[in-house]
Formats: sequence, C-alpha cells, structure tokens
Amino acid sequence: MDLGDIQISLLLASLIVAATPILLAALGELIVEKTGVLNLGVEGMMIFGAIAGFIATIETGSPWVGFLFSILGGASIAFIFALVTQIFRANQVASGLALTLFGLGLSSLLGHSYTGIKPAAFSDLHIPILSEIPILGVILFQHDPIIYFSILAVAAVYFLFRNFRLGLILKAVGENHDSAHALGYNVILIRFGAILVGGAFAGLGGGYLSLVRVPQWTEGMTAGAGWIALALVVFASWQPFRLLIGAYIFGGVTLLQLNLQALGLEINVALLSMSPYLVTIGVLVFMSARRSRGSLEAPRSLGKTFFGL
Repeated sequence: MDLGDIQISLLLASLIVAATPILLAALGELIVEKTGVLNLGVEGMMIFGAIAGFIATIETGSPWVGFLFSILGGASIAFIFALVTQIFRANQVASGLALTLFGLGLSSLLGHSYTGIKPAAFSDLHIPILSEIPILGVILFQHDPIIYFSILAVAAVYFLFRNFRLGLILKAVGENHDSAHALGYNVILIRFGAILVGGAFAGLGGGYLSLVRVPQWTEGMTAGAGWIALALVVFASWQPFRLLIGAYIFGGVTLLQLNLQALGLEINVALLSMSPYLVTIGVLVFMSARRSRGSLEAPRSLGKTFFGL
C-alpha cells in the first residue's frame, strides 16, 4: 500500500461532492429546528427526493427537471409531517420516525423498475480563469452548479438569521413560541413554511445523491445520510458555517475510507465502512460532554408542540 497514490487535490474535490447531499439536508433541518420543530424524517425526505428526481430525469432526459422534482418530492413528504404535527399536533418524534419509514417504503416501491438505469449526465461548471489555478482550481472551481448553490445557501442562511427580520422572527418562534404568538406572529404558519423549506433542501440533497454523487438508483441508497445530517446540526450548534465544516469533515472521512479500501489496507472492510459513523458518534459524545459549559445552543422550544390558536 502506498498512501502517496492518493492524489490530494482530487481527494479534496471528491470530498466536496461527497459532503454536498448531507450539507443540503442538514441545512434544511437547521432552518426547521431554528423554529422549534424537530423533524426526524430527514432520511425519508432525502430518499424520496432521490427517487423523484431520478424518475423525472430518466423520463425527461433533463437533470435540471430531475432536481426540480427532487425539491418538490422532499417538500411533499415534509408537507405530511407539517400537517400532522402543526395542524393535528401529533408528537414530533414519532411523526418524524414514521415519515422516514414511509419515505423508505414509498421510494422502494416507485424505484423498483428503475434499478440499473443510468440518468443523463449533469455537467460541471468550470469558472473561467479560476478553474485554471493549479491545485486550487481542481479543488474549488471545477464543480457542478449544485455545489456552488449549497455553499451560497450556507452563507444566505447565516445572514438570514443574523441580519434579516425574517430570520429573527424564525428564531423568536424557536426560542419561545408563546411569546412570538403574543406579539402577533402566526407560529403555525411560520413553522409550516420552515418545514416545507427544510423538506425541499433534504429532497435536493437526495436528488444530488442519485443524479451526481452515485448516478443510479439503489434501494436504501441514502444509507443513513439523513441521520448524519441530523447529527451535524447538533454538533454544529445550529450554526450554518460550522455545519459546512462538519459536512466536509464527514465527507472527508467517507472518501478516505473508500480510498484506503481501494489501496488494499489490511483492515477489516466493515470497520472502515463504520468509520464515518464512529466519527459522528464520537463528536456527538464530545459535544454532549460540554453541554454544561453552554456549547450547545439549541432553540428553547425545540420539539415542543404549540397549542395556541
């Protein structure tokens, strides 16, 4: 085995691709949780977005149409969660788990006849001049438009919650929904909208997974990515840029274990496959240990049902 065989620039470029589905899903969940809603159905929304986008791409031949249907697919599944938890006031944890199982089952049913089919290729967008820079050009400026969108979306969410009235309203609802209601804000409507936006992001992440990251449909292809996205929100302390760093760390661990397997490292393959998830558990344990020191800044109304009119 020769670790020198791993090309660092290509590895880092692939890292960004591997991290993007998780980053998009986690960013959507961050928006949802900022309003005080805990949606554990990220995995279900991701995989339904994956199959919705894949089918649309196969039938139309356009990846852009596929991504649109991924967004709509994720949002449609999120609509069910929003309806059940915000209108009928069902338990958020139980509803989220049910949503994941529903999404996995429905995607398996719809995708049965699409296994083994390759979708239309999605072209990269090479930024003029910048893409020609040695090393950095390959790592940062030779990606597809969805990757650039994901990075811009992180910045947009950061400034939304920091500088804009809408973001402050969302945070107010998440911190104390009763006070927000007393000030005249429609808590149910605000949370409903946030859930739909979160579902759209998760669906887009799933679509990226089936159309770019692994351009094919495989049953259960998200393989826990939705749960990783949920964990990322926690150990990023609900901060968008920390979320970006966390997603790229997870993407790096995933790519590294794949490269080590390809190089024939004499370590059990199952152990290498477990490594990204072990890293996630380790970071969560570390963050939980620091809870008493105020490292976690969860919205105070997170997971609590609003019973106002």
